[in-house]
Amino acid sequence: MKLKKLLIGSSYGKLILKLAIYFVLICISFVYLEPIFRMISMTFMSNKDVIDPSIEWLPKNPSLSNIAVAGKVLDLKKTLFNSLWFSALLAVAQTIVSAMTGFALSRFKFRFKQFWFVMILLAFIIPIPLLMIPRLMTFITAQGILGFNLIGTPIPQILMAMFGQGVNSTILILIFFNFFNLIPYSLDEAAMIDGASPRQVFFQIAMKISASTVLVVFLFSLVWNWNETYITGSLLRGSIELLPAKLDVFDSSFQTYANSGRGTAQFRLNEAYKMSATLISITPLLILYAFVQKRFIQGIENTGITGE
Repeated sequence: MKLKKLLIGSSYGKLILKLAIYFVLICISFVYLEPIFRMISMTFMSNKDVIDPSIEWLPKNPSLSNIAVAGKVLDLKKTLFNSLWFSALLAVAQTIVSAMTGFALSRFKFRFKQFWFVMILLAFIIPIPLLMIPRLMTFITAQGILGFNLIGTPIPQILMAMFGQGVNSTILILIFFNFFNLIPYSLDEAAMIDGASPRQVFFQIAMKISASTVLVVFLFSLVWNWNETYITGSLLRGSIELLPAKLDVFDSSFQTYANSGRGTAQFRLNEAYKMSATLISITPLLILYAFVQKRFIQGIENTGITGE
């Protein structure tokens, strides 16, 4: 009892407890941040620093040449623009559809509601490669009927996003479903007594209240679509060059760049170039998060993801 009182009740005990908590948090944070620190460190290393065993973290001769080379290999201007508009378009479609679906599941009673809810969950549980086969067959059949190509264009992924089959759409629907369940139904009834239709309740009340949730869902969707390469590679077939897809083939692209005569005799692939390319690919997401992190965290708290 005395030991417990010393550790919890006294000011020294509280100080020790805080130090212990901070120590654990710092250790856990380092596990996540160490790869990022390593990436940034190697990005600014020169070729001599990379092969110097005495250099671990801080480069002796900082250089921006790695970023310049990685940007050229990735064809940054083209791939960055393509990735931004393509991911944003899919994210907007997923956000709208997820909000409507989550509202319908939360507010309306209709036949086979539980069945469709289970189907939504199954779409997330079943491995993506198993779902890709029937999806590909569907789009191939559809393009045969329509008379123009769907595979190799953005149309299939846009349609999938619009019909709730986008990347991790189930999670986005459940986020909205959980949030709308937190809104008292009496608010809807009051609006309907004043003559509001269900569509007006959704757009003028539910969506205005859920602004922070919309931001959370949009960011989740944007990040997931940005990083998605399997579905994009299967349906888009390289018709649009995207930054993450270009990063996947960085080694071969680098070799092509080096053999084109634009590199010197010392121009060799190393980890610094790869780290620079990786840092470039995640920088837009980091910048976006830096601007919206406050609203993003508030949105996560409001949606009940934390278990509240």
